[in-house]
Amino acid sequence: MSRHELDVLPEWTPGTVAILSTGAGHPHAIPVSTAVRVGDRRIVLALALRRESLIRLREDPRCALTFLADGDVAATALGRASIVEDPLSISDRVAAVAVDVESIQDHTQPRFEIQAGVRWRWTDPEAEARDAEIREALARLG
Repeated sequence: MSRHELDVLPEWTPGTVAILSTGAGHPHAIPVSTAVRVGDRRIVLALALRRESLIRLREDPRCALTFLADGDVAATALGRASIVEDPLSISDRVAAVAVDVESIQDHTQPRFEIQAGVRWRWTDPEAEARDAEIREALARLG
């Protein structure tokens, strides 16, 4: 079975949970809520300064972001990360990371449709507001 690639990143709803996979040792994957599409082949996201993923990306910038979201979005963006603000101007707890996408794997198939992705709900209103502020700041970096 051949792998289908996309020319541009799909669109996803703000706050969509994506899985960031990094290397620099054993594979490591974490959910992130801040992935923002800022171009056809560029994503920015925030990572807490204490995150192992950030340490790994400093050692080896290769990474993958996987999206399974409503609107039949099923894709993995493969690329190289760079830290663009450390810390992010509006938060001393996170760094802004840009992923320059080299290839985009399309996982959609005619036999099924992705109707919804993983959903999470902030239980802390302050954290929810902060997450939205961080995504807005990231979008301005694009």
